[in-house]
Amino acid sequence: MILTTTQNVEGREVQDYRGIVVGEAITGANFVKDIFASVRDLVGGRSGAYENELNNARKIAFKELEEDAMAIGADAVIGIDIDYEVLGQSNGMFLVSISGTAVTFK
Repeated sequence: MILTTTQNVEGREVQDYRGIVVGEAITGANFVKDIFASVRDLVGGRSGAYENELNNARKIAFKELEEDAMAIGADAVIGIDIDYEVLGQSNGMFLVSISGTAVTFK
């Protein structure tokens, strides 16, 4: 399965547009991660705990996107767009939403 942000794949001609596919994941940071992130915010630097949560959510969303595309017989997903949002009362949850167009090639 080819996944790309471009509108085409070099050397391949689109035969059929199967439709829009989406993958979404919402993950939350726990209390301990929030404490360490607060300390990191005070002293500066990167928050590995939050980066890991975002990375995990992105992997889940891409897996869902690919599964949806395979379920409708696609060879690739083109024009992929990735969106990130922070949710929850204390902004402790992350939403990763990925969408693109499922296609088959000639």
